[in-house]
Amino acid sequence: MIEQKLLYEFKDKTLLEEACRHSSYVNEQGVADMRDNERLEFLGDAVLSLVVGHILMQRYPALLEGDLSRMRASLVNELQLAKIAKSMNIGVYIRLGKGEIQTNGRKKKSILADAFEAIIAAVYLDGGFSAAFKFIESHFSVLITSIAEPASNHDYKSQLQEVVQVTHGLMPGYKVIREKGPDHNKTFVVKISVGELKTEGVGKSKKMAEQNAARKALEMLKIDA
Repeated sequence: MIEQKLLYEFKDKTLLEEACRHSSYVNEQGVADMRDNERLEFLGDAVLSLVVGHILMQRYPALLEGDLSRMRASLVNELQLAKIAKSMNIGVYIRLGKGEIQTNGRKKKSILADAFEAIIAAVYLDGGFSAAFKFIESHFSVLITSIAEPASNHDYKSQLQEVVQVTHGLMPGYKVIREKGPDHNKTFVVKISVGELKTEGVGKSKKMAEQNAARKALEMLKIDA
């Protein structure tokens, strides 16, 4: 059953049926009131973008808008959506026209990605925003961690060390001054000292907090980080 793979049980099964209906199938049926999944795809794209943006804001409070935007773009694109859809074998459940079936449409990235976005919208309409949030978070959590962590760790620390060693003959000092939140969702505050220059950085890990502190120090030293 597709619902077992989705980890979500629909109250209104017709929403799931619509989400899995490709336009090529609907066009062949000739049924006046039968809808394809394109409208749901439109809504699902918006819901997905909002939820992933929300998750990134929560997980990476120290990152700037540009970094967050780049991360979101790397997550909510056709390739990544198709990968997730393929991992759940969604292609088997998509209703396609004969032409698309013959051209292996169940494996096409565009069809898989569109169907997955349509399913997101179906979950949203069926269970509300909280259900959609939980659904997206459960299927994107590992991907967000694997993509966002490297992207968020620009090596400001090494850059700062090179600068201050040349200009001041010093080594930056880092110290965790606060930890906030429960063990499974901590936020760290790190203080950096470079001579008389002092600043603080915040992050969901000590490493991210140090990088954020180093970035701020570089900005104070008027270095283009």
